[in-house]
Amino acid sequence: MWIHPQFDPVALRVGPLAIHWYGISYLIAFGLFFFLLRRRMASQGEGVWQARDADDVLFFGVLGVVLGGRLGYVLFYKPDYYLTHPLEIFAVWQGGMSFHGGLLGVIAALAWFARSRRHSFFAVTDVVAPCVPIGIAVVRVLGNFVNGELWGRLASPTLPWGMVFPQSGSAEPRHPSQIYQALGEGLLLFVVLWWLARRPRATGVVSGFFLVGYGAFRFVAEYFREPDAFLGLRWLQLSQGQWLCVPMILFGLFLVLRKPAGERL
Repeated sequence: MWIHPQFDPVALRVGPLAIHWYGISYLIAFGLFFFLLRRRMASQGEGVWQARDADDVLFFGVLGVVLGGRLGYVLFYKPDYYLTHPLEIFAVWQGGMSFHGGLLGVIAALAWFARSRRHSFFAVTDVVAPCVPIGIAVVRVLGNFVNGELWGRLASPTLPWGMVFPQSGSAEPRHPSQIYQALGEGLLLFVVLWWLARRPRATGVVSGFFLVGYGAFRFVAEYFREPDAFLGLRWLQLSQGQWLCVPMILFGLFLVLRKPAGERL
């Protein structure tokens, strides 16, 4: 049985300035995303993408992640609380980000980018999708695991990698669900999408596999992750995260299985 090391959430202090591991994880994630995106765009040949396209996708993508992630947390997880404490919506340093909200924010940002560059929307998302999961893995490890948050459900005492999270208020071993998510919706999904995108696919297929893959990995991981204490389990004993994954999976399957029309979407 392992015990969470209780890392200091602050990685570096410079006078009054505190640099948190959570912020570092996002910085690394965006850096890896930018590096991979430039490779993806270059692989599609000259004239398809402009030199500044990767810069603009990164800029608007960051806005979509931050704004969408925060608003998604407010609307999906604590709408009643923030309705009575509206100023705390802006207190992002207190934590509270939603992947599904960030995804919606990025979708809006990429829709604007595609329209402004006269690209088809799914042509843009097909380029972007394989570059995302590796950043998810980084945030799950350097952000969630290092901070000792989003711990797993109680595990069997015989589980070799069971871990005690003192932050949970319990001395019983739990699943390190942050690591499960880093491996599934992060590393493994990255490998699958990067391999899939090496060959030309019908427009929207790579995006569809991203939605199905993330949704499925997250859905399974939620069975090992402790539900939010203020929400618990919802209808059919599924967590809020699982219910948010359902439309992702269904729409992803639609993109993968549909017969593409003559025009690109």
